[in-house]
Amino acid sequence: MKALIVEDEQSIAKLIGVNLKAIGIDYDMANTGNDAISAIENNQYDLFVLDRMLPDLSGVQICQYIRNTKKLKSVGILFVTALTSSESIIEGLDAGADDYITKPFDIGILKARVSSLKRRVEGHRDSSPINNKNTYNHMGIKVDVDGVKTIIDDKEIKLTVSEFKILCVLISSPGKVFTRKQIVDLIKGENIYVTDRTVDTHVFALRKKLGSKSKVVETVRGIGYRVKSEE
Repeated sequence: MKALIVEDEQSIAKLIGVNLKAIGIDYDMANTGNDAISAIENNQYDLFVLDRMLPDLSGVQICQYIRNTKKLKSVGILFVTALTSSESIIEGLDAGADDYITKPFDIGILKARVSSLKRRVEGHRDSSPINNKNTYNHMGIKVDVDGVKTIIDDKEIKLTVSEFKILCVLISSPGKVFTRKQIVDLIKGENIYVTDRTVDTHVFALRKKLGSKSKVVETVRGIGYRVKSEE
């Protein structure tokens, strides 16, 4: 597995690189947005660690470029940046990032977040036939997308259309944070009326119905929701 670190502060780039190596990830480095685009065009990467503030293009622009490149649809993207406001974090996630940590960062947290992304990317590569059939089985929650069924402890629980779709979105990418806007964009459709404000209500009701598995759905304060990764 190979990563591209896009960071204009060399000391930070090297620190990130050393810790990626420690968990078995090779890497290249780019210190400008244009260098990053050139590297992307000429190499194959599985993970990207992006700074937000660069001398030319912004990290958000690079993130959008990656997500708009067909061959990179399933890569992992982590922002590591000094921008700490909720608005900045939401903007990064809305651009397509999987996760976001702020500077100064804890080395242990960096390695844990990158390891989580590494597992997701590897899982996407080696997706089993059951996942290809739109069926998920995560931490005791079974979701049959085609059959519109949710099963816990061998018992089917009844969800509304909106609750079911929110669960499908979250459980499809354990560990990935989804903003409220992303959830709305992913589940809206015919006869489904959901806004940023009502997502919280639907998630509250969903958790209630999940019962003993309610803690699998985690709140990321000020940003949105995710399904917990298996440890």
